[in-house]
Amino acid sequence: MRNASVVTEFILLGVPHTEDLETMLFVLFLSFYIFTLIGNLLILLAIVSSTRLHTPMYFFLCELSMCDIFFPSVSSPKMLFYLSGKSRAISYAGCVSQLFFCHFLGCTECFLYTVMAYDRFVAICYPLRYTIIMSHRACALLAMGTSFFGCIQATFLTALTFQLPYCGPNEVDYYFCDIPVMLKLACADTSTLEMVGFISVGLMPLSCFLLILTSYSCIVCSILQIQSTEGRHRAFSTCSAHLTAILLSFMPVVLIYLQPTPNPWLNATVQVLNNLVTPMLNPLIYSLRNKEVKHSLRKVLQEVAFLPEK
Repeated sequence: MRNASVVTEFILLGVPHTEDLETMLFVLFLSFYIFTLIGNLLILLAIVSSTRLHTPMYFFLCELSMCDIFFPSVSSPKMLFYLSGKSRAISYAGCVSQLFFCHFLGCTECFLYTVMAYDRFVAICYPLRYTIIMSHRACALLAMGTSFFGCIQATFLTALTFQLPYCGPNEVDYYFCDIPVMLKLACADTSTLEMVGFISVGLMPLSCFLLILTSYSCIVCSILQIQSTEGRHRAFSTCSAHLTAILLSFMPVVLIYLQPTPNPWLNATVQVLNNLVTPMLNPLIYSLRNKEVKHSLRKVLQEVAFLPEK
């Protein structure tokens, strides 16, 4: 990646129109961040410690929990740092890293939701062949594939953004380095790159969403054929939880990157919800409402609580 910039650091201005609210925002965002970390770490602990949960669905949930731990960690520590009254400056390399890892983890989650929808499709539509289709090897390849393609997408978008020269203003009107706000600071015509980025950012989630929609359409058809009322209810309950998490993940992408006239305040608000609130809610939506996960977690916590002293 070519660094043609004379700018060595950027200044993060934070969430627009929130002057004099730094203390309140610090407490609020810190609470979200802590609950996000605790919730997802508990899910990992519950799944890893219980052999009953060593299935493809929970394997992908582990990967989702890891993404939900790292995704808010890309921007939240720096945001909390300057909200506490410290410096708002971020180095050029730090800005590049923020943009790359934000899109790497975001794209990985997007692909992961698609894989999870496929997993549910196979489990409900082809239950007798499930263990053969979703073998350990297949799960490992799918998991690595989500990260690989997420890395490819993020590398392309980061290279597209930072191959531009940054030689003038260095104040980022946002709380972290992202494509729309960085392009505004470039000392060159960005219209062509904006169009390429728009197509790239829009095409990937749209393709994933169409695949997810196809999977769940087939799932609904299969569920309607289930004779047992309890079986239909359980299948619908699982699918509705997954679809809720998917909508919470995909809607911010539409609002932020595909709107014709960007609104900095709206973008920042939606991005905060996407970075902090959605990863905090995912454990509740996917796992902590699941009886098997709650049983496993309760067992682990009881074992820790009654662990004899040495």
